[in-house]
Amino acid sequence: MAVDYAVIVVYLVGMLAMGWWGMRRAKSKSEFLVAGRRLGPWMYSGTMAAIVLGGASTIGGVGLGYQYGLSGAWMVLTIGLGLLALSVFFSARIARLKVYTVSEMLDLRYGGRAGIISGVVMWAYTLMLAVTSTIAYATIFDVLFDVNRTVSIILGGAIVVAYSTLGGMWSITLTDMVQFVVKTIGVLLLLLPIAVVKAGGFSEMKAQLPTEYFDVLGIGGETIFTYVLIYTFGMLIGQDIWQRVFTARSDRTARWGGTVAGTYCLVYAIAGAVIGTAAKVMYPNLASADAAFATIVKDELPVGVRGLVLAAALAAVMSTSSGALIACATVANNDIWSRLRGAATRGGDGGDPHDEVKGNRAFILIMGIAVILIAIALNDVVEALTVAYNLLVGGLLVPILGGLLWRRGTAAGALAAVCVGGSAVIALMAVYGILANQPIYYGLLASLAVYVIVSLATPPTDAAVLATWRERLAGRGGPEETAEAEAPAPASAPAPAAP
Repeated sequence: MAVDYAVIVVYLVGMLAMGWWGMRRAKSKSEFLVAGRRLGPWMYSGTMAAIVLGGASTIGGVGLGYQYGLSGAWMVLTIGLGLLALSVFFSARIARLKVYTVSEMLDLRYGGRAGIISGVVMWAYTLMLAVTSTIAYATIFDVLFDVNRTVSIILGGAIVVAYSTLGGMWSITLTDMVQFVVKTIGVLLLLLPIAVVKAGGFSEMKAQLPTEYFDVLGIGGETIFTYVLIYTFGMLIGQDIWQRVFTARSDRTARWGGTVAGTYCLVYAIAGAVIGTAAKVMYPNLASADAAFATIVKDELPVGVRGLVLAAALAAVMSTSSGALIACATVANNDIWSRLRGAATRGGDGGDPHDEVKGNRAFILIMGIAVILIAIALNDVVEALTVAYNLLVGGLLVPILGGLLWRRGTAAGALAAVCVGGSAVIALMAVYGILANQPIYYGLLASLAVYVIVSLATPPTDAAVLATWRERLAGRGGPEETAEAEAPAPASAPAPAAP
């Protein structure tokens, strides 16, 4: 294992070095939180694919393939479909708004009355997403170094917190590009073909496994529908995803770069399901489906390759963890703390840039420590993540998409939708159980009904608010553009002396 250890150590040291380098570039709020809004298509595509394909998509995707066969790809497929929908239909408009959080978008669209409640819901979602990603380190480091769960979480979490705190989105962008390359090589180019060959090829896999393992809908129509509601719609409204859209340097980058990333997700989904199906042939009696990834890597891959593939798994977890962490800290600072202390800066870079970077850096460190402590204490991560996604989709999907698509939606309707949808999801989870499908079904319907009824029963949104909204959707009047317009012109060169 010495060679494998060396590969992992080089990878981890490289992540910290990227964090240090990113710190030198993050000199303003915009650079620290959204990488200066200037990522080109290739870097944008790689980082977007990296953040959405985390530990659940890699280790969990292989586990679903082990349990259900090719239809186990549906969870990650719905993530890819959500990213494609976001990129094609909404990303250009989102990027033009020039905001930092989803709640700022709601305030801009509805007139500044739904922000703090939506911020609390979004904060809870991003916090639990970061926690569940951090817990995944325990599985990987256990395979690598045979250390206990707590040490694994602290080790992996500390590295992510360190490079995220140092350089913010610049550090995360640079590390995500490396992680994207490592995942592509480790999972798609190495583990996938090796797993299929070790299982005897597709013909042997079909001979050894029941026919339902090769049924595209074998996982069940209701399960697929629930995945669409939670993951496809979740991709449309999550702060962690929107914050990456904000990094695009143009509408075209956001649209086409995201489309490339979404297509990559579809390929990754099928690869994970095939690897899991191959693992079922080789290890038909594993105690846990989620152990399939670690088992096949540990037992079937040669030295060096094993280290690279484990680094790929680590990369997948770190991408999601760091993206969720900066999203959580951004919401906590800009949408909750700033409003509570009465000094929120509506979407701009107001104040001293150094102080704003320092404040956001402090929040990443505080949220990172909280994430590590919660991850150590928490056991049932599936239930925690389900609660987070149910609250996110049940409470925020309708007011966000309604604001983008329906002019008649009002602040009162949005606020009612957030409160009723979120409350309905919580109450129904208590009745039907956290993992039941009914809470998200009925919670969404309640949110939609209340949004439409209350919006129609209340006065339309103020014309001035809608005019400002349309200006921002058109890419005019953003905070950075306003700051540039108000900046003093540089002194002109002195006229030459008369001869």
